[in-house]
Amino acid sequence: MKLGLLTAPFENSQLTEVAAWAGSNGFSAMEVACWPSSGGEQRRYAGTSHINVDGLSADQGTEIVGQLGDQGVEISGLGYYPNPLHADEEHRVEVIGHLNKVITAAGVMGIKVVNTFVGGDRTLHLDANWERATEIFDPIVKHAQNSGVRLCFENCPMIFSYDEWPGGHNIAYSPRIWRRIFEEWGDAVGMNFDPSHLIWQFIDQTRFIKEFGPHMAHVHAKDVMVDEDGLYDNGVMSTGMGWQIPRLCGLGDVDWSGFFSGLYRAGYDGPIIIEHEDRLFEGTDEKVKRGFLLARDVLSPFIK
Repeated sequence: MKLGLLTAPFENSQLTEVAAWAGSNGFSAMEVACWPSSGGEQRRYAGTSHINVDGLSADQGTEIVGQLGDQGVEISGLGYYPNPLHADEEHRVEVIGHLNKVITAAGVMGIKVVNTFVGGDRTLHLDANWERATEIFDPIVKHAQNSGVRLCFENCPMIFSYDEWPGGHNIAYSPRIWRRIFEEWGDAVGMNFDPSHLIWQFIDQTRFIKEFGPHMAHVHAKDVMVDEDGLYDNGVMSTGMGWQIPRLCGLGDVDWSGFFSGLYRAGYDGPIIIEHEDRLFEGTDEKVKRGFLLARDVLSPFIK
């Protein structure tokens, strides 16, 4: 395994600067955020563009990989997390177009994984969303295969605000849908697993890793705390709003010993990428870095 970080919180730093800091502080991998360089999505933890994938050449890709390698850091995957099932067709076309560019760039660079969301239209029921997903993703999955890239979906429901309530912006959150995903596309796709999203859905982590571990091609390390007072006030019908609190590893309710035990038993030996969404360690680069270092120290004993 290799311990790394998602570059999204360093939106004002050059990729080489992030790599230099990461490499000198015990990280050996990075998932590189690849939102459009022209700007666009401005929600929290989105919008960072550390590689301009639009027309990226083989020489440019080789140079980027080499620069990071000089810092002792490899790229675990390229990350772009939009909503390809958005209700607005114009928006769908725009984000799908960029997702295809990210996949093309990964192929050019020799990066084997692109992480994204299936997406979801919060006004549609689950089965209607799934029908749209199969139509939209068939050509995207084929493009990824032709590029030598494995498309990996994260298991995040994407429901943190009223803009996403009540159905969320990503339907790939439950075992029921994950079974459909792998029945539809098999090993052409993989899971970018984040244990924090199981906690507040009350999905058993041990059982989930046992069932889907062989399909996990990339892993996020993020914690979450269930605020019991918030849960009491809002109830489960609020779908996590008001009581799911993203935390850095070790500060929430994820069982990290059980997490790594399950991954090792499933045969997973890939990157463990820390995803930083903890508001208590935000506001300055120094706070963000302090948060990553805290998570590093919690997880490092398990990385062998």
